[in-house]
Amino acid sequence: MISASQASLSGLQAFTTKIQSNADNIANSNTNGFKKTLVTNSSISPQGVKAQVNRLTAPGPTVYQETDTGMEPVELSNVDLAKEFVDLNLNSTMYKANLKTLESVNDMTGLLLKLKS
Repeated sequence: MISASQASLSGLQAFTTKIQSNADNIANSNTNGFKKTLVTNSSISPQGVKAQVNRLTAPGPTVYQETDTGMEPVELSNVDLAKEFVDLNLNSTMYKANLKTLESVNDMTGLLLKLKS
């Protein structure tokens, strides 16, 4: 049961990182030149998940804005809000699933200790 606890705790940490990345991307979606972060999960041995954060360098769309000197190109952020909200919903659900697993392991441990006493 301890390995199940460790696996669900690492899942909670990984999905916390993903949710924080989504929140940062959404908050900065209107910041000119902002580059979004992408979090990828990989499995670790013996059981668990590790989150790796990477900043995407792909340019955002370019628009022309009027300034004192005339029209100048400005790069917008490369954040796709629709994708970020879908990912945020999925990551939130996965976080809740790992939390429920941890609660179940805790309940089973409690029952086992009651049976032993």
